Amino acid sequence: MRFDDSLKTVLAADATTAFGAQATFRQLADLIARGRVAADEETLGRLRLLRDQVPVNVRAAVARSLALGQPPEALIALFAEDEPGVASAALRAARLSSAQWISLIPQLGPSGRAALRRREDLGTDVERALASFGSTDFTLAYTPAPSAIPVVDEARDAADPAPAAPGLEDAADPVELSAADRQLTGTGGFDIAELVDRIANFQQQRAVPAPVTAAPAPNHFRFQTDADGTIRWTDGAPRGALIGLRLVSNEAGEGAQVDGIVLGAFRGRTGFTDARLVLDGGERIAGEWRISGVPLFDPAGGQFIGYQGAAHRPRIDQTAAPVADRGNAEGLRRLVHELRTPTNAIAGFSELIETQLLGPVAPPYRERAAAIRVLAADLVAAIEDLDLAARIEGHALELRPDVVDLGRLLQRITADVQALAALRDCTVDLAPIDGTPALACDERATERLLGRLIATLVSAAQGGEVIAVSVSWNGLAEASVSMTYPQALASLPADRLLNLDVEGESQMPGAPLLGTGFALRLSFSLASQLGGRLTLAPDHVTVTLPAAIGAMGQAIAN
Repeated sequence: MRFDDSLKTVLAADATTAFGAQATFRQLADLIARGRVAADEETLGRLRLLRDQVPVNVRAAVARSLALGQPPEALIALFAEDEPGVASAALRAARLSSAQWISLIPQLGPSGRAALRRREDLGTDVERALASFGSTDFTLAYTPAPSAIPVVDEARDAADPAPAAPGLEDAADPVELSAADRQLTGTGGFDIAELVDRIANFQQQRAVPAPVTAAPAPNHFRFQTDADGTIRWTDGAPRGALIGLRLVSNEAGEGAQVDGIVLGAFRGRTGFTDARLVLDGGERIAGEWRISGVPLFDPAGGQFIGYQGAAHRPRIDQTAAPVADRGNAEGLRRLVHELRTPTNAIAGFSELIETQLLGPVAPPYRERAAAIRVLAADLVAAIEDLDLAARIEGHALELRPDVVDLGRLLQRITADVQALAALRDCTVDLAPIDGTPALACDERATERLLGRLIATLVSAAQGGEVIAVSVSWNGLAEASVSMTYPQALASLPADRLLNLDVEGESQMPGAPLLGTGFALRLSFSLASQLGGRLTLAPDHVTVTLPAAIGAMGQAIAN
């Protein structure tokens, strides 16, 4: 029997800060989308409370991630209440049944229904439901402004005329208006001034139109040629770019670029499959295609009249181009989230056994539990490194500006790695720091960077070696922390250091689970995210980070 405490863990997190609110919003929406938490009033109400604390771009990213799960209708309805950009992202990514779409459509606004109209994977009954809102969605709202023109009351008593303006006593008699003129100017007709006011009011109140997106490039089309190989009919692609194009030609420089399969098939009046075609007709259809065709013959006389076929973009297995590396950072973060919970549970249970909190345990089992706890701690550290790498790759690493006392930070880090140094029988020597500089960085990320880097160097050291750590700062905008290499790494060039793997390293206790090369590459990326850099020298590694200059930096330095 398994008890899923994911919801309890997420709701127990601190959501009072901006970082905590965003993390809770992401995790709670992810649990609901994957069916691990019910979409009831409590969970949906929590999402609504957190929504105002989460930036729009983060909410839009969460809405796009719904495509990876099976979100319920209630969760999609909640995102559809949000701003148009967030609602549109959720409605384009969601996958619901036709009945669910039909029940959800009346709850959407015009922009939400417009997003659904751009989808091509909805059923006929859903499209019919959307069409029923056509006249409502395209009606312009109008609130008339108060008119500055006084309305003449036709029922006013003629015996109580309005006072005449001075100097107008001798004015000519008013011109009697015709029936048509009275219809244009009278209170019961259509007032031209009112029309002008309505147009001006609409111009002021209307929203800025969304930019018109270009039509997607086609990935397939059908065609038919005549006996000379000239395309006379096509669909699925711009007709102007294909009609009149010759697939085969006897003269160099004419026609499309096709391989010998097509030329041989035309000469022999035979079919061809997945032949190569290169087009230059604009950005939408330019590039490589794969075409297939069958010959056509006149049923009456049996005369060859052309080819009929289809074209499609080449698949990955049909091209020799290298496959682009499309890392799924979001998927990796989800995997890390799934691994972290059971690993923490294993570490917790092993600690309970080791400390005998549940009752007496035989010494051999306690030793096994201690070994499991150490291995689980290493696995947790590796999972945290993977999560950090995924956040950096997915541009989701959130850094909070802060002022960090570098001297105190290094003292805390060197104290934490003393146990590892004792295990490897080496020493970490922190040189005295004169004029302690302050860093303008996120404190947690800075501690993660320097701590991981020093621990990696210590894990590669041998008995009796010393890892020297020193700080240099000339009072300008940057401060540097240098760490000497252990003997095992000092003789290796920079490219070899960055590509060290676990198999090529020592399996001594304390060695990084993902390898020294991964730890160094992660340190490179994290230093860059903090606005600094990491430099590999022949005998030491240097981390340069921005220094805090000003009142706050001087306060910490003093």
